[in-house]
Amino acid sequence: MASSTATQFSLSLSAKHAAPTTASKLPTRVSSLQKPNLVPPHFGLRCSHSQSVPLSKSRICASSAQVMDPVTSKNEPTIVDVDLGNRSYPIYIGSALLHKPELLQRHVHGKRVLVVTNNTVAPLYLDKVIDALTKGNPNVSVESVILPDGEQYKDMDTLMKVFDKAIESRLDRRSTFVALGGGVIGDMCGYAAASFLRGVNFIQIPTTVMAQVDSSVGGKTGINHRLGKNLIGAFYQPQCVLIDTDTLNTLPDRELASGFAEVIKYGLIRDAEFFEWQEKNMQALMARDPAALAYAIKRSCENKAEVVSLDEKESGMRATLNLGHTFGHAIETGVGYGQWLHGEAVAAGTVMAVDMSYRLGWIDDSIVKRVGDILKQAKLPTTPPEIMTVDMFKSVMAVDKKVADGLLRLILLKGPLGNCVFTGDYDRKALDDTLHAFCKS
Repeated sequence: MASSTATQFSLSLSAKHAAPTTASKLPTRVSSLQKPNLVPPHFGLRCSHSQSVPLSKSRICASSAQVMDPVTSKNEPTIVDVDLGNRSYPIYIGSALLHKPELLQRHVHGKRVLVVTNNTVAPLYLDKVIDALTKGNPNVSVESVILPDGEQYKDMDTLMKVFDKAIESRLDRRSTFVALGGGVIGDMCGYAAASFLRGVNFIQIPTTVMAQVDSSVGGKTGINHRLGKNLIGAFYQPQCVLIDTDTLNTLPDRELASGFAEVIKYGLIRDAEFFEWQEKNMQALMARDPAALAYAIKRSCENKAEVVSLDEKESGMRATLNLGHTFGHAIETGVGYGQWLHGEAVAAGTVMAVDMSYRLGWIDDSIVKRVGDILKQAKLPTTPPEIMTVDMFKSVMAVDKKVADGLLRLILLKGPLGNCVFTGDYDRKALDDTLHAFCKS
């Protein structure tokens, strides 16, 4: 039997990492921290910000300490590093990064590149990326494959188009794959890179909020199966993640809001101060304020990088990043891939997870209200679609990746804001009551 003991996580960046009260005071460059001590069995992790480390040695979560040249820092990217030993890699965050060819070129090790993108993003950014890869670098040749856009195409048939192009182009093991697009493209390109010739280098260039704050970081790659989301895939880390925040200028409003579901998640599970900042700045985020967006992306990446650095293969702590996802993935599968955006399903799923946490007596009603309020501010759904039934939820959740020995483990909030548990030790009646409260049948 799988252990049913709950693992309590109190995972947050320290008070010295507090967000500025207004977006105008955001730092433009960050330094990273030494790895915090792990204190079993509760993984009570705190980052110490008493001492900054030079960027060349930086690895885990970044602090808001300013290490910048006041004259030149405006044009330099923020760098957050993911610490995975010899597979560590940087996340570059900033404006106009596609116009800085040196950032991409330093991570291309061979002479052949395959850019994987979709028919929405390609007309906007493919030429810019090809130019960034080849400018002053005539020895590099770039191929591209343009896939159809949408979650419904995140399948084996579409993945084969990437392999077809790579094989027809006679790419070798020194080749580099580049994912240019949102989460679907990043997941499929990464899985193709992990599988082609048993592994080639790849780079992430995410162009949606969802991908920039979550899916491009951490090495989760894969495709969907008709019976469940992301059931086929691999952990495979990129060489770098390049986040050009200017790509959000062309992002539709619905996609923008979808990404904020993951931003909100970080505050709920491990970073209460970030959640409070979001409550004050959600209108600025929805209005695409550049400074607010840059800060939200940076802080989200810091949180994700820290968790991935400590639990790459999701043995426990990393699972907490899936708050609301078990319910959300059931929604996506139940209604048909692509009908609801991932963030929309996660938002409704988060409300359900919070409701269940409250029914178990693990949080107070003020958290329930605050979660509902901030999701409504972000114009995200707070209930599942009417088509979803209790049986549909249970059927899809039964094949969730977090099931162990037949036991469905969930991420639930417990204690003050910013604390959660990953557990199979809960009253099944609470789950049933939540499902019946949100479903008509």
